[in-house]
Amino acid sequence: MSQQPASSVAAPSNRIWTIPNVISFIRLLGVPLFLYLLLGPQHDVAAVIVLAIGGTTDWVDGFVARRMNSVSRLGELLDPFADRLYILATLIGFTVRGVVPYWLTGALLLRELVLGIALLVLRRHGYGPPPVHYVGKTGTFVLLAAFPVILLARAVPSIDSWAGPLGWGLAWWALGLYWAAAVLYLAQTTQLLRAARTAPR
Repeated sequence: MSQQPASSVAAPSNRIWTIPNVISFIRLLGVPLFLYLLLGPQHDVAAVIVLAIGGTTDWVDGFVARRMNSVSRLGELLDPFADRLYILATLIGFTVRGVVPYWLTGALLLRELVLGIALLVLRRHGYGPPPVHYVGKTGTFVLLAAFPVILLARAVPSIDSWAGPLGWGLAWWALGLYWAAAVLYLAQTTQLLRAARTAPR
């Protein structure tokens, strides 16, 4: 049972090889490359480029899917999965390298844990995941923009005076949006569970 209302938008197809899905697959291939560059030879500038491409193409697959009317069920799963994988990989790599403090990693991972538990509760009651809220999507975009700037400030000390504050300003903004979206998702979850309890059997 899904809580999403019916709309006039065409239902997602079962196609796999669509242009948006290929873009998402390419984004996923960038994750191990980024981790290798960051943790292996520590080519930070190259890692910044890979991370920036992965982050800036976040909206491309969705835009192409809507523009070409090629929305697929696989694409609806791949897009948020790629976002979360980039964020998780970046947090792990940055934490290992000491680029970001443990508290930031903990705050972001705690948010994912809270939402993961909420999704499990919804599934137990027969609901699918809540629709993606623009606040959460904006938070993801801002966070994927903050990470390359933070790493670039570390890799190029001559620009740290302005790139560092910019990157951390974006990170704080993203963290606030991330948790604001979590509150909205939890409110939606609570409403659905209350409706399920009061619904006639």
